Amino acid sequence: MAGIKYDQEAEETSYWLSYSDMMAALLLVFVLIISFTMMHSKRMYEKKEAELEEEHKIMLEQQEKLDKIIGVRSEVVEALENEFSGSDMNMLIDSNTGAIRLDSSILFDVNEYELKESGQEFLKEFMPRYLSVLLKPQFADYISEIIIEGHTDTDGTYLYNLELSQERALSVASFCLDDDSDILSAKEIEALRPIITANGRSFSDPILNSKGEIDFDSSRRVEFKFRLSDEEMVDEMIRVLEGKK
Repeated sequence: MAGIKYDQEAEETSYWLSYSDMMAALLLVFVLIISFTMMHSKRMYEKKEAELEEEHKIMLEQQEKLDKIIGVRSEVVEALENEFSGSDMNMLIDSNTGAIRLDSSILFDVNEYELKESGQEFLKEFMPRYLSVLLKPQFADYISEIIIEGHTDTDGTYLYNLELSQERALSVASFCLDDDSDILSAKEIEALRPIITANGRSFSDPILNSKGEIDFDSSRRVEFKFRLSDEEMVDEMIRVLEGKK
């Protein structure tokens, strides 16, 4: 009987030892899982934090570029307004963009693209003064493009007006940049040629009067515009921001 009792006690002891070992193993596994989960969460948090810091850094850099470009454009517009302040030249300066609108009737006869004498005289005065602002040392490095745009009214077909507007823009560019031109210096022409473009817009962008109707006289025009370096990036940023609203 004593032997049987001893065997039972030994089995019970062995059972509890096995159960304790199993529980200890399970506890160890549980601790390991918790530790792994915590380490993984920490790494994910640190990774996310690093990504957020990088995004914040990029946003700050973009904001700095945006502020710089906006500041430069404002300075250029102000300089243009000061240059032509008090002038009797028939032109309008957009105070936001710096685009300059020239009355087409000064430059061309109706349905013609060859510059009139009055147009040539106008450009001889306008171009040196315009470039004296845009090619200033503090602005020149930021100017990536100068655009001459021809615009027409809605009289006639789109293609006819497209060709007319292109020819008018090209006539202005050719008159100013010709090798024999005495409007600009050789240095100004050399600086201008890589960045100037001449585009025709047909009647795609008409000027409207106060009644919302097309103003034929104002729509017939030539515009001088400029773009700044990285401006495409700013435009994309604005589109993204507008899309989030």
